Amino acid sequence: MGVERVIAMVSPYGFKLIAVSVALCMTAACSDVSDDSSAADSESTSRLIQLWSAGAPAFGVFVPNERPRGEVAPDGSRLPPLYTAEGGASLGDNPLLDYLFLNLEGNYDTEAVAAIAEGLGRSDRDGGPSLLVRIPPIERDGLETARARVIESLQLGADGIVIPHVRSAEEARLAVSFFTDAGVSVWSPDNPDGQKLAMIMIEDAGALAAAAEIADTPGYSVLACGIGSLSRDLGSREAGEAGTQEVLQQSERVGLPNMITANAQDVEQRLEEGFLGLLMSGPGADEAIRIGRSASGH
Repeated sequence: MGVERVIAMVSPYGFKLIAVSVALCMTAACSDVSDDSSAADSESTSRLIQLWSAGAPAFGVFVPNERPRGEVAPDGSRLPPLYTAEGGASLGDNPLLDYLFLNLEGNYDTEAVAAIAEGLGRSDRDGGPSLLVRIPPIERDGLETARARVIESLQLGADGIVIPHVRSAEEARLAVSFFTDAGVSVWSPDNPDGQKLAMIMIEDAGALAAAAEIADTPGYSVLACGIGSLSRDLGSREAGEAGTQEVLQQSERVGLPNMITANAQDVEQRLEEGFLGLLMSGPGADEAIRIGRSASGH
């Protein structure tokens, strides 16, 4: 985001994380959004914020791992996912996409964030997709490591950060504080001029019990439920679905968008239920988005 500050630290995987300055290039007006939206008048506002400011659904994909299937290290060990600037540029040129979801929850990777941000900057498409980066949970590697990753990813070019497995309102407030420490203005209906996105995910049974209190935390942009993780924690897909609907109700109560994974079979249902962030994956992603766009009129 054009920031000159450099952060260096050692990750739990033993490699050094170094943040470098990367210019933010993912800004443009969105023709699908009404001129009545306060955010739509600013050319520096991302497409995703413009859509959600207008109460419109947004469609995105998990950034795919580009490493060839079966490729291993010389010692036979499994290699981490591979993300390149070329892959980011290709995704940036896809007119169906409003956002990219870079999932680094299992393996935070500085170079991956920088590569996808660089690729989006190369894209010739006006009003290209926003970049959301999911970092590992706060509880896994500690508060200060999570804080440094939020700051670093924003500096490298992310438009928003996803904080998974938020377990309590206290932890939600800590997550919000990371963005304050990064010196960015977080978008929400209460702060329509904000330029970055802060997403909180409820994925555990204990967090679900505190969903209302978490939802009431001020200063963040999106509340979502990790339906797969929650289903495993609760013991069934049916329980996970019920929990997802409960989190959706809480997000709607506080006036925030909610994101969920979807596919060609259920995207229309998810739109009817009120989800505003539809996240696809795999070779059928484009077709699922076409179905969703047709159903929503966007």
